[in-house]
Amino acid sequence: MIDQKHRALVEGQHVTVIGAARSGRGAAALLKRHGASVFVSDSQSAGKLADAAAELSAAGIPFETAGHTDCALDCSLMVISPGVPGNIPIVVEAQKRGITVVSELELASWFCSAPVIAITGSNGKTTTATLVGRMLEDAKKKCIVAGNIGEALSTVVEQATPDHIVVLEVSSFQLEHILDLRPAVAVILNITRNHLDRYDNSMERYAAAKTRIFMNQQAGDLLIYNAEDRISVEKIAAAQSCTLTFSMNEEKTDGVFADQGSIVMRVAGERKQIMKIADLSLAGDHNVQNAMAAILAVQSFGISPAVIRGTLRNFKGVEHRQEFVRTVKGITYINNSKATTVEAVGYALRSYEQPIVLMMGGKDKGNDYSTIYDLVERKVRAIVATGHSADTIVENFAHKVPVLKVETIGSAIPNTTSMKKAIWIAGGLAHPGDVVLLAPACTSFDWFTDYEERGRVFKQLVQEIAEA
Repeated sequence: MIDQKHRALVEGQHVTVIGAARSGRGAAALLKRHGASVFVSDSQSAGKLADAAAELSAAGIPFETAGHTDCALDCSLMVISPGVPGNIPIVVEAQKRGITVVSELELASWFCSAPVIAITGSNGKTTTATLVGRMLEDAKKKCIVAGNIGEALSTVVEQATPDHIVVLEVSSFQLEHILDLRPAVAVILNITRNHLDRYDNSMERYAAAKTRIFMNQQAGDLLIYNAEDRISVEKIAAAQSCTLTFSMNEEKTDGVFADQGSIVMRVAGERKQIMKIADLSLAGDHNVQNAMAAILAVQSFGISPAVIRGTLRNFKGVEHRQEFVRTVKGITYINNSKATTVEAVGYALRSYEQPIVLMMGGKDKGNDYSTIYDLVERKVRAIVATGHSADTIVENFAHKVPVLKVETIGSAIPNTTSMKKAIWIAGGLAHPGDVVLLAPACTSFDWFTDYEERGRVFKQLVQEIAEA
């Protein structure tokens, strides 16, 4: 399963895993199963890592917490989890010493015997990866969906056989430290402002990380990209693989495009109408683009238009993405906790005709809110500003619509008390017929451990609202 080059990096070698979260623990267990001497190092306190510590102890894997000591440098290979910045001192020192540094995704790919569809983008990658997986399942193909969605690849990769297709949602963080990852199909949905706090506010550095997804592809591989995304178009000039595009506006080259209200595919000169856009189960132009990218990804594996149509008509979406929660007192509550970029908030706002009370805030990533000023003026009745970025949101939008700031109550994570207050204020601002939309434009790391926990708490608290 693993080739000689990569086996030499693992078997009998000292390997350090930086980060004891889900991906790090998966990588550590995989390494131990394949003969490595593994050590896990995490900067968080022991109290915050009780579950991880118990799991590692049970597996017989030594670890340290509350900081990275020189013990972490006693290795020939260092594996870093997606949440670990590549510029922290322990990683920089490892590279100075000539230690090979790879991401968990790269490590896991060494053990993958199945073809890979890898999907990245600033927005839409979770929905697209889920759609691709659903299409493959509906076509009775064996598939595994992993990566930045659900399970870490390292925890499931050994289940994949050559008869499987592995679908990966891939973040820029995971791509920063790949060496040999070579997807059979790579998809770039879009490259817009996101996570710039990690890239010194440099779009160039962020785009360079994203486009590493195709750096190892060859002529027999496929690269799918958005023909209307300027940065993607510029960057794919370096690609060695075959390319297909998707476009909302016009037929440009081989790929998928919109034509007179229909989604049409043209590949190798053959033109096929897939379906009417109005028949898609998911609303919004961004979801049409996600569907187009998914169509191109699966057609290369022989999935028929009939199966594709069936999936797209019946797909109900992904948790925490435009997820209907409840209508109470005439007010509809929507959980879009995954909207962690300004662009994603824009997509969400365009999806509703009703007035919106927007719950926005969290940990800012270098956002440019000016891109949605006009949308907010047209669509939003009021904003409830929360968390670490509340003051920034007030500064950006108070001259556009009423903005109420929710002070953070305590320091507990999850901060259910603060979220409860924010929902109460939003409900008070909304009128019957309005939408209360959780679309934060920010990460969740001030009040919650991740966007999923934020979304779950939001849904739970909305369900507790009294009808009377």
